Amino acid sequence: MSVIDAGAKAPDFTLPNQDREAVTLGGLQGRPVVLAFFPAAFSSVCTKELCTFRDSLARLNQARAQVLGISVDTFFTLKAFQTEQKLTFPLLSDFNKQVIRDYGVFNEDMIGLKGIAKRAVFVIDGNGVVRYRQVLDDARDEPDYERVFSALALL
Repeated sequence: MSVIDAGAKAPDFTLPNQDREAVTLGGLQGRPVVLAFFPAAFSSVCTKELCTFRDSLARLNQARAQVLGISVDTFFTLKAFQTEQKLTFPLLSDFNKQVIRDYGVFNEDMIGLKGIAKRAVFVIDGNGVVRYRQVLDDARDEPDYERVFSALALL
């Protein structure tokens, strides 16, 4: 499994969003992107994390950043999750588990759930280069949001 570190070119991908529309990372070139990989929709820590990004919209807009939430959930589940939590950014389904492998965030086994995403955040600049990476070993931990916003502020 590869590890994508800061300074590396972010692997491009196309995934369906919660509305079954294709979203391509390369299509967002020219603006910063925050990839927020999360283990499972509707779980408590994932809900808290994605709602924190939702509630930080002013800071994200200031940086012109686009947040993309990514999990291996189906787009049906992601649509229900987005609606319930009033999330204001796309949630992408990596149901076939390719992108979590490409980014090195494939979790072999989390309390019996095999092949889901580790909780991880990548900040990608407008040229498609990773500028910040945090991969958490314990899914009960949240990312360091201030470091995410600091990385965005430097772009």
